[in-house]
Amino acid sequence: MYIETVPNRNSPPAVLLREAYREDGKVRKRTLANLSKWPRDVVEGLRTVLKGGRVVAPGTDAVIIRRSLPHGHVAAILGTLRKIGLDRILAAKGSRQRDLVVAMICARLLAPMSKLATAKALDPETASSSLGPVLGLGAVDEDELYAALDWLVERQPAIEKALAKRHLSDHTLVLYDVTSSYVEGRCCPLAAFGYNRDRKKGKMQIVYGLVCAADGCPVAVEVFAGNTGDPATLGAQIAKLKERFRLTRVVLVGDRGLLTEARLNQEVGPAGLDWITALRAPAIRALAEGGVLQPDLFDQRDLASITAPDYPGERLIVCRNPDLARERARKRDDLLAATERDLAEVARAVTRKRRPLRGADAIGLRAGAVLDRHKMGKHFDLTITDDRFSFERKQAGIADEAKLDGIYVIRTNVPPEVLDDAATVAAYKGLSRVERAFRSLKTVDLDIRPIHHWLSDRVRAHVFVCMLAYHVEWHLRGLLAPMLYDDADKQAAAAERESVVAKARRSAEALAKQTTGRTADGLRVHSFQSLLADLATLTRSTVLTALNENYTFTVDARPTPIHNKAFELLGVKPERTQ
Repeated sequence: MYIETVPNRNSPPAVLLREAYREDGKVRKRTLANLSKWPRDVVEGLRTVLKGGRVVAPGTDAVIIRRSLPHGHVAAILGTLRKIGLDRILAAKGSRQRDLVVAMICARLLAPMSKLATAKALDPETASSSLGPVLGLGAVDEDELYAALDWLVERQPAIEKALAKRHLSDHTLVLYDVTSSYVEGRCCPLAAFGYNRDRKKGKMQIVYGLVCAADGCPVAVEVFAGNTGDPATLGAQIAKLKERFRLTRVVLVGDRGLLTEARLNQEVGPAGLDWITALRAPAIRALAEGGVLQPDLFDQRDLASITAPDYPGERLIVCRNPDLARERARKRDDLLAATERDLAEVARAVTRKRRPLRGADAIGLRAGAVLDRHKMGKHFDLTITDDRFSFERKQAGIADEAKLDGIYVIRTNVPPEVLDDAATVAAYKGLSRVERAFRSLKTVDLDIRPIHHWLSDRVRAHVFVCMLAYHVEWHLRGLLAPMLYDDADKQAAAAERESVVAKARRSAEALAKQTTGRTADGLRVHSFQSLLADLATLTRSTVLTALNENYTFTVDARPTPIHNKAFELLGVKPERTQ
């Protein structure tokens, strides 16, 4: 028997209970009852029974969602991690420790939090996403995560070696830069007071250096005491490149504060490494005063290669960026005007009739505070006595400084036949990729700070987990670039650029995304974080039915076009993330 709905011209369709039977070798049907006047829910209940199902009593939920967890962002991150083989790099064989480290890496991208909060987010009873259930971790406590960190830090050299083998090779560029992050408390042996980049007064810190491939992919990280100067970190990285990674000849790219003259002579040169760095402002000024650097070099071009007696066997590539020159001139004019305004206040305090400022020492302290605040002391002459104060600009010095506005000098020992001038400048500018990694690690995505660990190895493991999370993020951003505000066609943008010295341009595709807020296929453009938040709306639910309350099954939400596009770009299938 079955129920059939038969159209009835302009009248409501007839709902008939029918039976099929066979007669003379043919299948025929006959009507057993007319159900047209039955309530629809009763008809559907009978239809279910006839199909072998069971009818649920009125007022009873047929399907109950026991729990629904965000899943799409987990599938994207975990699927990409496995696709690039990072889990196998952590350890060839699966283990509880490896799964916990994978969980911490993914959790850092999902929602950076403490190890205690991470343990709660992974536990099945208190899970905030599908990550713990997908990995099958079961109950997790923070002590297990700390033990997994100890396991990871022992394997860090082998993991970094595997990443270097994949992303570095001889005769390639290696980007290296250093930053710091503040530490809570005073118990960690690595924590110390030093040059504080986080502007956290009274906070101790650690220093860490990041090694990246030329495309910005992070390969290795090393943690140092918080009072370690940037150049002092270089020796450990050279040893790592030469001894652990077995690289005989690479080009090390570092900023002017890192690859100092002493380090080049004592460490980089003896190691047989090539290098690219830049000159500090006093060295550039010395070149100009010595006549080596002539302003007329830039009458027809913005880049020129020169040699100087103080730098034998090296190339100096002098660049002038007009946009940078205008910006520096604007800042200097603003600072000069602000300094004059504040110094004029000091002068009025000296000449006022009521309680005038008196004493050369008192006047000097007030004027010195102004110069220290605006950093313009070199551009002013001050005249101070016990009852007089005057000031004037050093116009000649200001004019000399203005001649060097927008000028910077790249310094290298790499021969021009190996790396021409434009490629050398581009290589140095590649350090911006390391700076982007630091922004992601410290503020935008991964929140490496504040650091609460007390043990040195735990601090090292924490920083390493954050680096591995950025390694996954780097791959995610590259694959998802067509959906993000990121430029997915950097080659086209580079081709439209007038000069390597000029400000970088975005491709026409990136500008269209930025202007319209839509991708080429009409989808809404996202930032990296907003796309993860959108993917999180693809939920994974644990469901039970009233027919059997002891049986549960898993149901994924139906993906939206944005979800489908993201998983297509990643090459990941969310339903297979188990």
